[in-house]
Amino acid sequence: MTMTTVAMMVVSIAVLAALAWVAGRALRIGLCPVCIGVVGTWAWMLAARLAGFAVDGLMLALLIGGSVTGIAYQLETRLPRGRSPLLWKGLFLPVGFAAGYALVAEQWALLALALVALALPAAMFVRSQRPPGTDAATVEKLEERMKKCC
Repeated sequence: MTMTTVAMMVVSIAVLAALAWVAGRALRIGLCPVCIGVVGTWAWMLAARLAGFAVDGLMLALLIGGSVTGIAYQLETRLPRGRSPLLWKGLFLPVGFAAGYALVAEQWALLALALVALALPAAMFVRSQRPPGTDAATVEKLEERMKKCC
């Protein structure tokens, strides 16, 4: 890996993160600018690689691995009460890394298998466990009343 590759990656992440920050403020949506910068960087690098340009696979794998870890963390924060964060990460991360490897190595069958395997723990863990008969509006009303309580 040359210093030019590293510099290009750093500049790309910084520029895309800055653009994401501006877009997030303008659109008033919660975006992680650094996450967008990293994903945007590996996405254009992957596209360039698939188009036949020489792209450092090690750098690509490093960035994708960071995204897999970030996705696992973001989904972990949304786990319903009672779900094990350790079990979640223990299932999601290895399969996510396999998906990242398959993407970099252009192993499309392995990528498809890994994506299906990722959907299973996501469906099991992230799915809400609300009791029957509760809906989002009722929960929001109760939360608002609790905030005004004291």
